[in-house]
Amino acid sequence: MQITIIGAGNIGGAIAKGLFQQKNSLEQLRVCLSDVNKEKVEQAASYCDQTFTNNVQAIADADVIIIAVKPWLVDIILDEISGSLNPERHILVSVAAGVSLEVINQRLQYVFPVYRLIPNTAIALGASMTLIASQNTTDEQDVMIGHFFEKLGKVLFIPESLMSAATSLTSCGIAYALRYIRAATEGGVEMGFPPAQAQEMVAQTLIGAATLLLHNHSHAETEIDKVTTPGGLTIKGLNAMEDAGFTRAVIAGLKASR
Repeated sequence: MQITIIGAGNIGGAIAKGLFQQKNSLEQLRVCLSDVNKEKVEQAASYCDQTFTNNVQAIADADVIIIAVKPWLVDIILDEISGSLNPERHILVSVAAGVSLEVINQRLQYVFPVYRLIPNTAIALGASMTLIASQNTTDEQDVMIGHFFEKLGKVLFIPESLMSAATSLTSCGIAYALRYIRAATEGGVEMGFPPAQAQEMVAQTLIGAATLLLHNHSHAETEIDKVTTPGGLTIKGLNAMEDAGFTRAVIAGLKASR
């Protein structure tokens, strides 16, 4: 099985790194990467089985082709490789934001099994939340694609109509979570901690909060209640954050980025 990734940017490189690191658990997997930027290709050589600067050559032996370029480049890439694609062999996967499955298939000469993915940059560390929508695929193909990306975090198949909202929650969501960490770190510094120490404390606390929800399958408010005693410090802090518009700001940000 060969997976060829076209595009060595942040997401393309992260997917390549993540898959390459999981090769021991993904038998007989070859990870290849292609990009017109020779410098990026040279950097990727350490975490790929083979690299290319020619996309047509890169997909010659591919089974799964991941298109990881900017949205406005998708048509150019598809036009370039369409003559070398075989609908009986190739599975296409796109991580280009906002490019629909229908748009991709309309650009091709034949009908292909196509997946649209929304990962986030934590995929390089095996900690992504990856959302998947599909068109013209079989159950067997769904299981296979899901298996690959489950090695790189959590996977959820959703209707394509929800992909835009999913981008806000998970892809953009990485930045929103990091902004909270930055804000809490600044608060920690104001209360007397060195910046690096404050950031480590906040980051680990977020890992703990997320682990509680994923392990216990509980509602966030249930876990909040466990640490919110009547008249205690936590409820005072929560109420102060709400007075400053915390929840409204988060929801507004999500809607704005949809």
